This record gives sequence, C-alpha cells and structure tokens, in this order.
Amino acid sequence: MVVAPKSTLGNWMKEIQRFCPVLRAVKFLGNPEERNHIRENLLAPGKFDVCVTSFEMAIKEKTALRRFSWRYIIIDEAHRIKNENSLLSKTMRLFSTNYRLLITGTPLQNNLHELWSLLNFLLPEIFSSAETFDEWFQISGENDQHEVVQQLHKVLRPFLLRRLKSDVEKGLPPKKETILKVGMSEMQKQYYRALLQKDLEVINAGGERKRLLNIAMQLRKCCNHPYLFQGAEPGPPYTTGDHLIENAGKMVLLDKLLPKLKARDSRVLIFSQMTRLLDILEDYLMYRGYQYCRIDGNTGGDDRDASIEAFNKPGSEKFIFLLSTRAGGLGINLATADIVVLYDSDWNPQVDLQAQDRAHRIGQKKEVQVFRFCTEYTIEEKVIERAYKKLALDALVIQQGRLAEQKAVNKDELLQMVRFGAEMVFSSKDSTITDEDIDRIIARGEEATAQLDAKMKKFTEDAIKFKMDDTAELYDFDDDKEDKPDFKKLVSDNWIEPPRRERKRNYSESEYFKQALRQGAPAKPREPRIPRMPNLHDFQFFNTQRLNELYEKEVKYLVQTNQKKDTIGDGDGEDEEVEPLNEEEQEEKEQLLEEGFSTWTRRDFNTFIRACEKYGRDDIKSIASEMEGKTEEEVQRYAEVFKERYTELNDYDRIIKNIEKGESKISRKDEIMKAIAKKMDRYKNPWLELKIQYGQNKGKLYNEECDRFLLCMVHKLGYGNWEELKSAFRMSPLFRFDWFVKSRTTQELARRCDTLIRLVEKENQECDERDRQARKDKKNMTPTKRPSSSSPAMDSPMQTPSKRGRRDGSAPLGKRRRR
Repeated sequence: MVVAPKSTLGNWMKEIQRFCPVLRAVKFLGNPEERNHIRENLLAPGKFDVCVTSFEMAIKEKTALRRFSWRYIIIDEAHRIKNENSLLSKTMRLFSTNYRLLITGTPLQNNLHELWSLLNFLLPEIFSSAETFDEWFQISGENDQHEVVQQLHKVLRPFLLRRLKSDVEKGLPPKKETILKVGMSEMQKQYYRALLQKDLEVINAGGERKRLLNIAMQLRKCCNHPYLFQGAEPGPPYTTGDHLIENAGKMVLLDKLLPKLKARDSRVLIFSQMTRLLDILEDYLMYRGYQYCRIDGNTGGDDRDASIEAFNKPGSEKFIFLLSTRAGGLGINLATADIVVLYDSDWNPQVDLQAQDRAHRIGQKKEVQVFRFCTEYTIEEKVIERAYKKLALDALVIQQGRLAEQKAVNKDELLQMVRFGAEMVFSSKDSTITDEDIDRIIARGEEATAQLDAKMKKFTEDAIKFKMDDTAELYDFDDDKEDKPDFKKLVSDNWIEPPRRERKRNYSESEYFKQALRQGAPAKPREPRIPRMPNLHDFQFFNTQRLNELYEKEVKYLVQTNQKKDTIGDGDGEDEEVEPLNEEEQEEKEQLLEEGFSTWTRRDFNTFIRACEKYGRDDIKSIASEMEGKTEEEVQRYAEVFKERYTELNDYDRIIKNIEKGESKISRKDEIMKAIAKKMDRYKNPWLELKIQYGQNKGKLYNEECDRFLLCMVHKLGYGNWEELKSAFRMSPLFRFDWFVKSRTTQELARRCDTLIRLVEKENQECDERDRQARKDKKNMTPTKRPSSSSPAMDSPMQTPSKRGRRDGSAPLGKRRRR
C-alpha cells in the first residue's frame, strides 16, 4: 500500500506503470459511490498488487484497508506523521504490515521529538520511549553539540538512506536563483503608508505578536498587488487593461520578463501563496493572450491530473502554469518547465525549495532558473533575508538546531520587519518603478544575490565558531550605504523611532581641540568602571525587578558623574541629579544576589524538572539523588521556592503540565499496585491459587497460568519494570517450551498487564460492593417482635432470657409450649 498526498497519486500511478508494468495498481480515491465500487470489485484478494491512496482516504477507509495483511506500507511525504498523536499517525499504526518505508525530504522539521515519532512508527520495539530518546540527545552546553550530532548520526545510519538528486542523476543541469528587486507603484505606496499609519501605536509600542502578524500579512498583500484590498480596483464595471499591470511593481516586472522567456522557448511556473492573486494573474494572462494551466487548493483530483498532463504532453501550447505554493509545491512533476517565478516568498524556506523542485528534478534537460520577486525597501526584503539565514543554519546544524530552534518568527523579528523601509515609504509619494531593461534588472538581481550568498557564507563560518555578528549586519542586503540618502532625516522624529533616553550634549569644537592637543598635562584619572548587570535567568528566582532598579540607579549615577567631568563649556543643567546607592541599598543589593540560586545552571534546572516528573514534587530525597553536585538541603530549598514562584518562569504552563502528568502516572501506579495487592490478599498462595474473572475478555493467546504468573511478578517487581518481567518469563521453567510467551515484547506484556489490571480492578470493585451490601443488610436486620407485650417495661426483662434460650436451642420452644 502506498499512502501519499492527493496531488501526487496520479504521478505514483504513472511511475508504477513505467517501472513496474507487471504490477496491478489500484487508485483508491473518489466519492462514496466510486469507493464502494473499488472496494467490491477491485480491492479483493488476488485482484490487485498495489493500492495507492491518499492520507484522507486511509483515515476514512481504515476499516476496509485493515482487512488486508500488507507486505509493505510506503508513506510518501512521511513528515505528515511527525505528530504521534495525530489521527493520521494513529491510523497508520493500525495496519498490519511486514515492512514499512517512509519517504520524506525533511525528516527533521522542528525538533527531535518529531524524528522520534517517525522512528517509533518504523521500529516501535527499539524506539519505544520518547523521554529516553530525548535524554540521549540532551544538550547541556555548547561544547556538547558536536557530540550530540555525531551520536544522532550513529543512531540514524542503520535506518536512514539519504539520496540527493545530484547523487542519482549526475547529468542533472544546475539550478540558479536570482532575486529581482522592484519598486512600488504610487497606489502601492499609498496603501502601504495607510497600513503603517493605521497601526502606528502597535508598531511604536511593539504590540502583540498576533497583531504584528496581521500587519505583516496586510503589508505583504500590498507588495503583491493593491487590488487584493476591497475597493482598490476601479469599477464597476471591472475591466482588464494596463491598469492591472501599472498599479503593481511586480506585475510591471513580470510583464517585462515573460516576453523574453517566451522568445527563447522557455516554459514558466509561477508560484504564489495567495489564491486571490492567482485570480489577478489569470486576468493578466488572458489580457496578454498567454495560454496557461492552474492548480490551487480548490482544484479537484481529476482536474489536477488533467492540467498536469496537458502541460507536460509533447508539443504542449501551454506557456505558463499558475500554482499556489502549498497545494502545487508538493510531489508534482513539471520537469517540462525550466523557469520558476516565486511571486512571493514563504516564511518557511523549505516550502519554496519544494516549489522550485517541481521543475528541477530528474528528467530535466535544461538549466532551471528561479526568479524570486522582491519589493524593494519593504517587509519582503526581511522575509527573504530571514529565509536565507534559516537555510544557512539548517545546513550547519540539524534542524532541531541547538536542539531547541523556534519554528515561528518571534515578536522582535516581526517588529523589525514591519518597521523596515518605513522611512523610504514616507519620504516620497511617487512611484519607484524604473524603466530599466529586463536584462539590466536581471544583472542587478544576480549581483544582489551573489552579495547575499557571500554574507550567508560568512554567517555560516561565524556560526561554526559560535560567534554571532550584529543582527543588522546579517540582515543587510546593501553595502553601498554612502550612495544612499539618509531617509531617517526625511521622517518626523516621533514616527517609529523609539524615544531617546538622554539628550545629546553640544560641544565647542575649538575648546575640544584646545584640551585634546594640550601637552604636559597630568594624566587623566581613570574613570570608575560601570557595573554590569549579571545574567539573571528566570529559573534562578532572583528578584529581578528590584535588582534592575538598583543597578539602573547605580549606572545612572556613574554615567551622570562621567558626563559632568567630560562636559566642555556651559553644561546642560536640566538633567536631574541622581543619588548614588546608600549603604542600605548596597546591602539590599548584595542580599538579593545571595537569595537567588546563582549556582544553578540550565542543566540543573532541566534535571530538577525531569526528576519532579519522575518522582513527584514531594519526594525530595529521590529528586536530590538525580542532581549532581547538589545536597538534599539545597534541593529542598529550591523546591520550596519553585512551588511558590513557578509562575515567574517563561513557559511555566508547559513545565507544570508535564510535572502533573508525571505525578498522575505515579498516582496511577500506586493505585495499580494497591489493586494487585488487594487481589493477592484473598489467597493463601496466589502463585498457585489465584483465579481471574475473565468474563468475555479472556482472549485466545494467553492462558490462566501465564496471566497468574504475570500478575504475581508485577506484584513482586512493581508496575512498569517490563524488561525485568520479560526476563522473568524467559528464565521461568514454567514456560520453558512456551515459545509464544517467551517471544513477547515488553510492549505486548505491558498491554496484557493493563488488560488484567482492568479485570482485577473490576473484580475488586464488585467485591467491595458486595461487602458494602452485606454490611448494610446486617445493619438493617432487627429481631422479631413478640405479641402480648403490654408495656415496654414488661418487654425489656423478658428479652434477655429469650436470647439465652435461642443460644442453647431449647428455651424458645419451651416458652411457645407454655403459651
């Protein structure tokens, strides 16, 4: 069975027909009626060899597919099962199979846990515990990273076969990428400026990440085409004309590029993230008379295959293929095209690489050229720079990156992107689209791309040495800063620029040189060193707010003192006098530094958290046994502070959730052991006498002797010690010739144990219910009242001999006879 994205099923069927024409392949896809026909007539034993289906169909038709014992399951784009708790991942684990193969270009997208999920699907017996896998590759410091990467390679080598296109096809022509920069039209500038002014407060204050993301998306829409905004396009009536091209810089560039490509018999793929932009591009192509095909997320499977076939067939008249980056950038073979235009760039550079590889793949005969459009002095420059930087880091380290790489752009990066180029937009209202020839634009783009590649190469070399340059330098495209106007002078001081902390002083030039050139003067006394704020981590639980106040006061005083010494001429007397730290504040600062846990490193904190998950927060002794170099008293003190101030941690929700999850496991383990002990107490010799009330859940594989031994060993060894339990079964003479039991894995023994525990708990519950009912019945029982009792005073003395008579068995009968 081959499970793949819906867009690739047609290609899978063609490749099977091409390389394995003997195999009978069935594409399991369609509406309910079509699927019912396939189930009844084609998916029958002996009628097919290969079943090709999509992820969605595998989930919907899991009942039908589970009827077969598959020899091989192949999952294309296997990173779709990187989350072991997803519905797809759980469904794929239900199928019975002898062999499994995962095909993916990105086995590591964000973190090592996703890699574990893939390995667990392939070999659940070896990669059974995610926690153990994470501990194998736990990084404690920068020096351990190389060792961890080497260790990861050793683990992956037996299970991973990596093949690049260059390894398989030596004659594959190269791929060349060029960034083409273009200005904005007058309408684009108008909308870009309005968007920034509308959210001025958010941008200046560095608002919430969600709001910044929304602003970023609106700015990117403006860079693509202003007609993406409601009411921007003139009309009704809406007409197709030159205004469609002239009002967007990228459209002007595309209109110059396409005739050149058409003249040299090239064929073009145009990718965009926005389907509404594809609608505008469709209008443009019809206006210019270019023949085209289109695929986006709304295109049906049959239409998709028909469009690909029409574009790829020999002698096709289709010049352009419009594709959405996400829907059309995966698994499609369009090697008949040799030009890729990325109209806009994705946040994730891997998505753009996948899109480029639709043309640059085995079977390509021409050199593939990739043109990446970028609107100059806008947020798009920063998006592209960030993508290049991420690719450089991905090539340097595994994508887990220092094994904790963020996969989403953070708030500070967003703010920097949104603010970038604002001065240029506000300095001029005119269009910045030039009349340059397309060859000159391409040549300029090649120069800019080469400069960026050189900077990324230097960035990679610095990162290898664990040295990071200033962010502004890394993200800087343009070196010729002397030739550019100072746009900051053109914008009002209160826009986007943060307020200055202190005023600049004006110096007298002549007085400065008089003092600077004087000779024989006594040496200038050494200035007091400004104290540096120590690195205070959240897990060290310092009173950072108060310490910041004290350090800020101390620094302000020293800075003001030095400025008074350096001021030449008349000083600026408007600054407030700042007092130094008094004796009490100095003592308070030293006491606050002692109160925190300065000796606790990130590694100590992570060990403490894992120990809390393992033993529970109250078992200080066990937690201390896991901590290297920490006494039980230190751990006790840290645990008390942690319990009171854990909300100060950055991601305390996740940390507490994991600890509570671990504690619930401990609590559940205690409940299980108590239930087993209660069961054992009902037998004198449980190893021989123990009986299990199976009901309807006995099963066919395990017998009662095996289950009895399993429960008794769990009672002895403790719940969760599956390796010891497995060894006990193999060493026991009871099962010397029972190969079924001796061949069980730890996971299978654990599952059987859980089944038996549920039966034991149910039996204990029934016993408790019977005992409660018996006590209740006994309590409600009352002695039989005799007639002829005239008064309570007369009844009372006669009841005692009556009870005595019942004990010897004669008195009650005698009394009845006398009466």
